[in-house]
Amino acid sequence: MKKMTAMIFGLFVLALMLTTPSLAQGRYRGRVYSKADVDRIIKRVEDRSDAFQKMVDRNLDRSRLNGSKREDNINDQVKDLEKALDDLRREFDRKDSFRETRREVERVMSEADEVNALMKRLRFDASVEREWQLVKADLNKLAGVYELRLLR
Repeated sequence: MKKMTAMIFGLFVLALMLTTPSLAQGRYRGRVYSKADVDRIIKRVEDRSDAFQKMVDRNLDRSRLNGSKREDNINDQVKDLEKALDDLRREFDRKDSFRETRREVERVMSEADEVNALMKRLRFDASVEREWQLVKADLNKLAGVYELRLLR
């Protein structure tokens, strides 16, 4: 009986040791991510999103939508994604664990859903479309680390 109790206790301790590191890490597609890894993903999303925003603005300025309320609405949607990313960055930098910023990532993904729907409805230059695909891939990686729904 003592051997059985000791073995169960040992297995419990082993299970606890194996799960404790995962509390500070995330997994996506079999890979384990640290806070530094997630920081790099967020940085890449921020950089690509900035480039995407500029490309959308330039593309709209050369389109028939230039100067219209619709152009303003499109630019506002893209800026809302930027603002959500800025809020994520601010909170991410303040927290010890990246898991504490799940709510901000949910907001980023909600704003990204809006932009994704916009990109499906409208026709932009191929360069804008390609840039959105890069942003979307990084957003999906971020969503995967936080175990959130991916963009389609």
